[in-house]
Amino acid sequence: MTKTKNHFATNLKLLRKRKKRSQEEVSKSIEVSRSAYNSYENGGIEPNFGTLLNLSTYFSVSLDKLVKIDLSKIGEMALSQLEKGFDMDLKGSNLRILTTTVNQHNENNVELVPAQARAGYTTGFADPEFIKILPAFNLPFLSEKKKYRTFPIKGDSMPPVKDGAFVTAEYVENWHLIQNGFPYIIVTQDDGIVFKTVYHDLGKNPTLTLCSTNPEYDPYEVDVRNILEVWKFVNYINHEFEAESMENAEITSTLLDIKKDISSIKSAVNLS
Repeated sequence: MTKTKNHFATNLKLLRKRKKRSQEEVSKSIEVSRSAYNSYENGGIEPNFGTLLNLSTYFSVSLDKLVKIDLSKIGEMALSQLEKGFDMDLKGSNLRILTTTVNQHNENNVELVPAQARAGYTTGFADPEFIKILPAFNLPFLSEKKKYRTFPIKGDSMPPVKDGAFVTAEYVENWHLIQNGFPYIIVTQDDGIVFKTVYHDLGKNPTLTLCSTNPEYDPYEVDVRNILEVWKFVNYINHEFEAESMENAEITSTLLDIKKDISSIKSAVNLS
């Protein structure tokens, strides 16, 4: 019992400090006295069940984890997800339950995030009502065991994917499985939907380094506490036909002329 009580007390203090709240502010929110709350954090007394529920709601952490798990040992990435209200398996799999839709055969849809819904995705991504109104479709060549979503792309930072293209990507549950040097859709609280090549060392540093394929854009880092979702690139659709550049057209024309000359030479040789 002592071990459980110590985890609870230290967890309260940890979560309160990360939330940047005073003991007075927390005690008022859960409707207990300041001295009572202080005793919870110091391990002097344990709250009743009703207060435990209020604390669980206030810190967005399940009762089980609040009481039994030493949250200081789970790592920055998992802890930041907990604080956003995403309860997860702390071993690193299934970081949160994804809000999704299914078709009439109970198969996962591929939801399409239209350009006009892009801005609202960072607030609606976990809302079943928001996800339900997104256009949905199925692609037979995608795995039935994985979850996919299609996102609109803005800007010219990731050629050959152009502005206005749509990228279909696979949901990443365990961020430790992110492949360095591979393109991903990263959904962040501050920047919304971004499409970048990703590098990381999450075992040592709780950030992702996001890089563009266009050398005019500098790499930058994103703290995992600012990340809402990660999706691995699968394929993309450009709206515009990628016409040959003038340089390539000239090369093609030259090659055709060479082929004509070779044909003429062959004809002359055959005639002789």
